[in-house]
Amino acid sequence: MLKVLITCEHGGNDIPPAYAGLFTAEQELLQSHRGYDKGALQLLETLKVVADKTFHSTTSRLLVELNRSPHHKSLFSAISRGLPQREKEQILKEHYQPYRERVEELIEDLTMVGHQVLHISVHSFTPVLDGEERQADIGLLYDPRRRRERDFCRSWKKALKEQGPELVVRFNYPYLGIADGFPTYLRRRFTEEQYAGVELEVNQKFPERGGRQWEQVQQTILRSLKSIISAYKAEEGG
Repeated sequence: MLKVLITCEHGGNDIPPAYAGLFTAEQELLQSHRGYDKGALQLLETLKVVADKTFHSTTSRLLVELNRSPHHKSLFSAISRGLPQREKEQILKEHYQPYRERVEELIEDLTMVGHQVLHISVHSFTPVLDGEERQADIGLLYDPRRRRERDFCRSWKKALKEQGPELVVRFNYPYLGIADGFPTYLRRRFTEEQYAGVELEVNQKFPERGGRQWEQVQQTILRSLKSIISAYKAEEGG
């Protein structure tokens, strides 16, 4: 039986009180796309009706990057990288490991009793990076070598275009699905039959504008996802 897990690793820009001093002069940065994924947590709340379980974090990626592997160079930002090793280990113990372990343990529990897990990790991206405008409204990131991820994303893109023909939907954009990320890590832990991971990327121009258009985009994503998951569950008898 298919189980749907939706997560949001960059849902907020909170800084724990113990580290607030590091960010006294960085309030503008915390409010930017580098501090968190604007609109991602709101989108997760919209999509949670199709999920069997959701997880999210509101700790800023500028303290520790939950979507990076433990030894990735960007695990800590330029602001937190200079902390003593003991403090960085404490940050990992309190804010990184508990989140990642809860997600991983749930997937392990579900797959051990025969379920297949579809994991959708919700993100958003800045419309312009380094002076270059991103040419997409929605990105679906996956590993092309994994048939179930590839087929799911093809079906999802088709459903998205049916629901919102004006939306520009691209595969593995603005990042590659095989780049370092939580789903990439989880693919090494679980087989293709056990786990499929997709990163959903939405252009931040929509939550920045807000209003009716942002609501419509969220509902388009929800309706398309509902239809695909219903079809998959019917096909798999679950």
